[in-house]
Amino acid sequence: MKNKVLSFYDFFLIAGVIASNIAYSVLSGSIDAVGSIAGIAGVICVVLVAKGSIWNYAFGIINVSMYAYISYKAALYGDAGLNALYYLPMQFIGWWSWRKRGAATSQGDADRISGEGADVRVRARRLTLIQRIILALGCAAAVFVGGLLLGHFGDPQPYKDSATTVLSIVAQALMAMAFMEQWVLWIITNILSVIMWSICVSRGEAHAAVMVIMWCFYLLNSINGLRVWLGLSRK
Repeated sequence: MKNKVLSFYDFFLIAGVIASNIAYSVLSGSIDAVGSIAGIAGVICVVLVAKGSIWNYAFGIINVSMYAYISYKAALYGDAGLNALYYLPMQFIGWWSWRKRGAATSQGDADRISGEGADVRVRARRLTLIQRIILALGCAAAVFVGGLLLGHFGDPQPYKDSATTVLSIVAQALMAMAFMEQWVLWIITNILSVIMWSICVSRGEAHAAVMVIMWCFYLLNSINGLRVWLGLSRK
């Protein structure tokens, strides 16, 4: 089986987010348990996604549940609704879909499903050029409409919140279907989320600082994920 063990970069991301949360707790003089657990579980989740491991969904359940609560407290209602009403059920849908595309929970499971020496990772694929164009136009229109709606309901950052919400919805669907293009959307979403939560830090929102840490590590992982899935989707 190829790519069974996490790489040095993967361990760097996981150890880095843990160390960053510890450092933040020491410097701030307080322990943000909810934010730290959400961030650490989230980074482990996305690292496993980049590796094509189906176990990402186990950590995803922990992350999205806590992140929904944190976003609601920060009045980021788009992110809160996204995690509670979409991301959470998509963890179970994604598990089922990846199993259908060859992802296994262990080497023994892979051998049983696909034969001796089978790869435990999901079989990745790519969109066509026409599908990419339709996807880009659809996302742009949805972000604009979503920004208008969130602004009407008092969201302090309507268009950034709308963009992270819309792009995350699409990227999560592409992830469940194992399309490589998910990583382009994750990169854009992660950049916008770092900006959005940095603004929340300046406003003194609870948990905001550890969310900035989490999204920075998400961004680093999404760049690596694009690299890995470009290779997986060629096969």
